[in-house]
Amino acid sequence: MAHLVSIQYGYSSELRISLTCSSKPLTSSNKPNSRLPTRGPSETRRKIPKLNLEVSPHRAVSAVRLMRIEFGGAFADLLNEKGKGSGENEMGYVERTLGFRTRDLDDKDLRLVTDIVGGTIRWRRYLDYLISSLCHDAKTFSGMEPLLLQILRIGFYEILKLEMPPHAVVHENVGLAKVALRPGAGNMVNGILRKLLLLKESNSLPSPKLEGNDRTQARALAILYSHPVWMVRRWTKHFGQDSAIELMTWNNKHPSFSLRANSAKGFTRADLEFQLKTLKVPHELSPNLSHFVRIKTGLQAVIQAGLLKEGLCSVQDESAGLVVTVLDPHPGEIILDCCAAPGGKTLFIASLMSGQGMLSALDINEGRLRILAETAKLQQVDNVITTIHADLCVYAVDTDMRFDKVLLDAPCSGLGVLSKRADLRWNRRLEDMEELKSLQDRLLDAASILVKPGGLLVYSTCSIDPDENEERVNSFLHRHPEFCIDSVNKYVPAEFVTEKGFYSSSPVKHSLDGAFAARLLRA
Repeated sequence: MAHLVSIQYGYSSELRISLTCSSKPLTSSNKPNSRLPTRGPSETRRKIPKLNLEVSPHRAVSAVRLMRIEFGGAFADLLNEKGKGSGENEMGYVERTLGFRTRDLDDKDLRLVTDIVGGTIRWRRYLDYLISSLCHDAKTFSGMEPLLLQILRIGFYEILKLEMPPHAVVHENVGLAKVALRPGAGNMVNGILRKLLLLKESNSLPSPKLEGNDRTQARALAILYSHPVWMVRRWTKHFGQDSAIELMTWNNKHPSFSLRANSAKGFTRADLEFQLKTLKVPHELSPNLSHFVRIKTGLQAVIQAGLLKEGLCSVQDESAGLVVTVLDPHPGEIILDCCAAPGGKTLFIASLMSGQGMLSALDINEGRLRILAETAKLQQVDNVITTIHADLCVYAVDTDMRFDKVLLDAPCSGLGVLSKRADLRWNRRLEDMEELKSLQDRLLDAASILVKPGGLLVYSTCSIDPDENEERVNSFLHRHPEFCIDSVNKYVPAEFVTEKGFYSSSPVKHSLDGAFAARLLRA
């Protein structure tokens, strides 16, 4: 589901495979309760003033945020105009972690933090490969302090991917290491970054060779394109090596976004386009959905202008919007969104119902349902939405309610949204796939109970993996012969329709997030 105000690129919550539908995609964290590492040994620390105007604020915030993401389960989301991320002042985290504050973040700093944090996470495997190659020995890298490693990752990313002025990158990151850690750490950063610059200038950066058997090539590609090895092998198997490389290239690009105009509040796409022109945000109209506008840059300006806060529009990828068109909601219908939170699809469905009918939004996470209800009120669609705090599998057995249409936007791997959710690739495990398949089957069985005779069940994911998509539908139909496939060709453009009549969006083919949906009619 789309995130409405804070655009979260990834989750880091502990994976709990049970009969739940609280988040999509599900994620895991290797260290969900890990204590956030701070500075080096206390005996080497210097007394630091609370306000340090010499340290680059965007680098200090980026380093701490990267540690919070890796060790503390934070999100790699955008910051707002006050330097706030997930509800708390980022500079407060800097002070508690590093022992000092910097000057306030300006608009340029905010953009740099977003870019550096997202990019450093995406390229983490490749950056670590280079850093370890430039260290004196393997122990130097494996025993490196977490904060020192984050500072080096930032420096490498700024030099290699952002192509910032080398002198400034070295000077600023050395200064951060010296103040936040100790002089010796600054010396190490200086030596490694200067070695990187020499190798870059001579075009002799270390690089794994793409040769050998499939396993060896997958390991090399995993470094070159900074993805887990198991993903590389899986995508090569399903799509071929060339397509796997295209997909990884897409995932490493700066993500683009779509905005949905909230027509329920009388705010049209033309109104949204006018606001974007006023804000000087480059944009283009979606050719697929009449409520959507595409933007590649300027999301911070949209956030700061209050368009999201006022409920005039939402950030929602077109791939998610097309799932709603597959459901094809109409005024007066009785509809259930089984795994509704955080509510992106729910709110779009409600806006299309024109205040008539009933839309039940069910989720096991009460807190996220509360946010959904608040956002529905803000967007003036709360008159058709009723929230239900329940486990879907329990609810399906206990209730006598039956619905015209049921949407199961199932918990999934999220492999279709890795460009936006930067850290998700590192939190997903191969073992999750089997657990997710089992969960998806159970949720499909439960959702099917709630569809009235002649009604519609839509199964959707934000995954590109056949095992979570086509195979789950095939397995469901084998268990439930009372259902049949209804082609989506009446509801989405032909380029999104598969041979079997499913909806499928491809990051490479359509330049959208990867998503899947199937219309399943009950006899």
